[in-house]
This record gives sequence, structure tokens and C-alpha cells, in this order.
Amino acid sequence: MLVAGWLAVLFTAGVAHAAPAGGDTPTRTAYLAERLRENPVYVTDQLPRAVPRSTAPAFAEEARRLGVPTYVIVLPSEADMGSDALLAGVHDRLGRKGLYVSLDESGLTDVQTYGVSVPGAHDARWTTMYESPYDATAHEEFRYFVDVLTSGHAAQRAKEAEKEYGGAYPAHEPANWHTTRTDREDQSFGTGVVVAGVPLLALLVTVFLRRHRHTRRLTVAAAALALSGVLAFTASQIFDDTSSGDGSYPTAADMRARTDRVAAGLRRDPLYVDPESPPVLDAAARARLRKRLAALHLPVVIAALPTPMDDESGGSADLLAKSLHDKLHRNALIVLADPANDRIDTFNYGARIDSEYLFERPHDLSYAESSAHPATDLGSRLDKLLGYIAKTPPAKPGSEVAPTPAPDPKQEQTLPGLFTGDFEPGLFIGTLLAVLLFGLVAAVAALIRRIRRRGGHQVDAPDLPSRSWLRQTATRELDALGKAVDPAAAPSAKQERRAWECLDAAVMLLDGDSDARIDADASPADLVCAIVLARAGLAAVRDALPTQHVCHRNPLHGPAGKVRPSGRKGRGSPVCEACRAAPGAVLRLRPTASSGSGSAVPYPTLPGPLAALGDGAGIDQLTREIREHYGVH
Repeated sequence: MLVAGWLAVLFTAGVAHAAPAGGDTPTRTAYLAERLRENPVYVTDQLPRAVPRSTAPAFAEEARRLGVPTYVIVLPSEADMGSDALLAGVHDRLGRKGLYVSLDESGLTDVQTYGVSVPGAHDARWTTMYESPYDATAHEEFRYFVDVLTSGHAAQRAKEAEKEYGGAYPAHEPANWHTTRTDREDQSFGTGVVVAGVPLLALLVTVFLRRHRHTRRLTVAAAALALSGVLAFTASQIFDDTSSGDGSYPTAADMRARTDRVAAGLRRDPLYVDPESPPVLDAAARARLRKRLAALHLPVVIAALPTPMDDESGGSADLLAKSLHDKLHRNALIVLADPANDRIDTFNYGARIDSEYLFERPHDLSYAESSAHPATDLGSRLDKLLGYIAKTPPAKPGSEVAPTPAPDPKQEQTLPGLFTGDFEPGLFIGTLLAVLLFGLVAAVAALIRRIRRRGGHQVDAPDLPSRSWLRQTATRELDALGKAVDPAAAPSAKQERRAWECLDAAVMLLDGDSDARIDADASPADLVCAIVLARAGLAAVRDALPTQHVCHRNPLHGPAGKVRPSGRKGRGSPVCEACRAAPGAVLRLRPTASSGSGSAVPYPTLPGPLAALGDGAGIDQLTREIREHYGVH
């Protein structure tokens, strides 16, 4: 039995070495199985910018939540081809029961169970793949997978996810989890617009609406500035992302791990084949290349490995070659063969080979003839390249131009501050919009005033006002006049005196108790009279031409001019512009505060000073009659 076992092992090894380069060989699965034997989570060293090796403990922490032995493999997408067969081969080599999960830099790629029952594992996989956005990191997708699997509703969620996001052309996609630099530019611009536009608009509108009143503009400006600060602080709390990723940054050890590994391999052997990648060089091809390398008259090393965009060099073969030369500490022609794209690059660091001769090598010694053929012919092309190099004439030691450094991985993910970039253009646009909107508000206000002057008296001048409307309007108008009567606000002493006379007369009518409140028994006629006086007083403060007469049909209509009868005989009656065009209804009031609505009569028939306005009396005459009535001279 023992002999039979050894024969089986030898036979299997022979078959594996003879396998075609495009298939998976035990070398790769054995390497990964050995890594998982050391640690159940294996994170490649080829993706430090996307999945740093230092995040392996975070994956292990999530895996422990599953309660079953879990083995996690994170490989570059270039090396993660054929995940199903990969996990099966790794399990066979490792020989341990459990849940096997493979991921690449974009997220989850495969989930398999061997010897354990994990209900919903495959449903959780599909749910994760459907519901995770494109910007999810590998760690975030694995955590999401664990969340779905441990929720107990994986099957139901998988159906819902497929219904919402499945199909060749889904109606929509999951929203991104992270803020991109473009998003931050939009946030900065929007914040600038709001921080500048909203307070400025509030300031302009407030000053405009209170322009005829005594307003402390410094106080209003300070309030607008405070509002701007509040808006800026609120925006900083809402848009508080500092990274475009999940916040994991590679350490210095993460960034040098792969070059250390490859350089160590090249010190032992001039041909290094990445053990994580699908094998593209069989045993015969490797033996042939090593023989060729040993026969060359100049130092040449070959590294067959991918250069993903998220590696330490940022996908730059030039930087990778420079890093390897720095670690090898010896001159050599470095050949990088990328099995993912079939490209072969050469970098001369001190080898005596003519650079022009090397540059003019046949096209197929740099690029594969057809993308239809994967890297099955990479071995023959490398063999042909070494034959070409062997024929090079002697030359001076070559050198390479220093490559551009790769971007710092932390700075690459770090988002610019909210108050930088497009924030200043946002301030400008916000200011411009505030001015435009203010102009619109002012235009609308002017239009409303014009409509009211022409006939829109329904709001400020009803023909049958209620008691509550009269008291509220009188309170508001008198408060406004009291605030407006100020030496700094009146254009002249005469107009200031007129405003005070109007205010005094109105107070005499309504505040007999001198308690700064409208008397409870104030009659509707006195309330109307006080409103008319308050408005006239405000007009004295605001306008260069104060109100002399008010409309005799309804004094609440406001300023009026004298109009003679059609026969030009008799005394003219003051009417407003609206009543001049079409006479409006005569103001009707209840005799007392307690009278019912059915007892309303035309105001000229009521006792008191208001009736004088029906006869065409002016504001000055009205204030004199009120003072005389109350014995004030």
C-alpha cells in the first residue's frame, strides 16, 4: 500500500508538470495552501494600495463571526482567474474542512464550502455581489457578506437583490459608499453657494423690508455672518468624509513586501515566477530559460509577475524594475514579463548591451501577436528574447532614466478639505445668485405694491373689516410708527413733527388708560382712524411728499388726490387711484365693539373724528380735531 501511495504521488506530480501552461498546477495551490496553513487569512502583497496586507486581522475578525472554520484568500484580479478551481485545489492541498472565500481588489469572487454546513452561503454571496456598489473595498464586501450570512435571511435577501439589481440592464445600481474627489468638489461648490448666498439674501431682504424703519444694520449684518458660520459648520458635519476608501492605508512594510519577495527570489534564481499567478511557464520552459540565462555573457534576470494598478508602483513596470535593482545591489538587465497582458519589458541597469539594439527588437518580443492567445507562448517568446540578447554586440554599461515616483497611497485616498478647491467659486456664484434673487424679490414686491395701488385693497383695506382685523392692524401699524419715529430716520424736522402728531392723535384715540395697550372698548371707527393716522405718520417719515388726504370712500385705501365732479361744480372729493378708475365700496363699520355684523353702517354716519374724512377733510385737520376733542393744544 505504501509503494502504491508513493507511485500515485509521483504519477500526480508528473501529470502536474506536464499540464498546459494555461491550467492550474499544484505549485500555485500548494503555495496558497501553505500560506493558509500558517494563517487562515491570506492577503496578497501585490495590492497594497487597495487591500494592504496589514488588514488581514480585520478579515480574520469578520471571519470569526461566522462560527465555522473560514479560510480567506485575497489575490489580484489578474491572478484570481478560475476561482472555483482555485478554491477546490487549495482545499485539496490544505485538507481542512471549512468555508473558503476568495476576493480580489474589487470584492468577493467565490465562496465554497467543504465538509461543513453553512446554510445561505451562496445566497449571501449573490446578495453581496448585487447590493455592494462598485466603490466597495474587499474588506467592506467581506464584512457585508458576513452580515448577510449571519442575518438568517440570506435566501430572501438574494431574491430581493436579484429582483432589484439583477438582469442585463438593471434599472438602477446601489449607491456608492464613499465620497470621490469629484463628489468632494461638488460638495465644496455647493457649500460655498449656500454659505455665501443664503446669509447675503437674508441680509438684503431684511434691510429691504425694514428700510423705512429704524433698523440696526450692524446687528443684521452680524446675524447674517453668524448664519453663515452656522451653515459652514453644519456642512462640515454633513460632509465629514476624509478618505475616498474605507480608511485603511498601507504601511511601509506593505509597500515593500512584494519587491522584497521578488528580489529575494532573484538572488537565488535569475528566473522568478510569481507563485500567486496562474502558471504560464511549465517545468520544461523554466528549465530551458534557466539554461539560456546561464549561458549569457551578461547578467540578465527575469521576473514573471503581473503589475496591477494597485501595486506598490501604481502599475508602473519602470518603478518596479527600479525597486528591484535597488534591492538586488548589482547591475543586470531586468526583464519583466506580465502574464496578465503578455507584455515583456526590458530595463538596462548596468548591463553591457547596446540600448538601440535592444530597443529595435522584434515586435513580438515586447507584445503578443494576438490577444486571442493567452500567455501560453510567453515561455517561447522569453526564450526568443534571450536568444536575441545573446547576439548583442558589446557596449558600454547602460542606464535608465529615473522613473516618475508613484503617488503616495495615503494622499491618493485623502479627500481635499471641504473649504478648498471649488469652495471659492461657490462663494462667488452664491453671492451672484443672492443678488439676482434679491432683485427678483424687490421686483415682485414693487409689482404687488403697484397692483395694490391700482385696486388691490382686499388685504390692507377691506370694506367691512372685522374687529380682530382692526385691532391687529392698529397694533402693527402703531408699533411700526413708534419704531420709525426717530430723528435719524426722518428726512426733515417738519416731517418728523408731522409723524409725531399722527402718533399722538392715534394714541389719544386708542389708549385712554395710558398703559401702552389698545383699550378693550375702542370702537371700530376709532381703530380705523388710528390706522389711517399711523399710515400717514409712516408716510411722513418715508416719503418726501407726505399724505395730505385719504380716499373718502374708504380711508383705508390710503393716499388720494382731489377729484372734481364731472360738471366741475361743487367741492372735489379725495379718491385713491383705484376709486378714480372705478369707485369702490364705501367703508362700513359697526357702531361699537360689541355690535353684530348686521349692524354695520357707512362710516361717515358714525360719531367721532373719522366721519370728517368722508367730507374730504385732510390729515392735518383730522389731527387738530382729535387734539381739540381731548383738550390738547
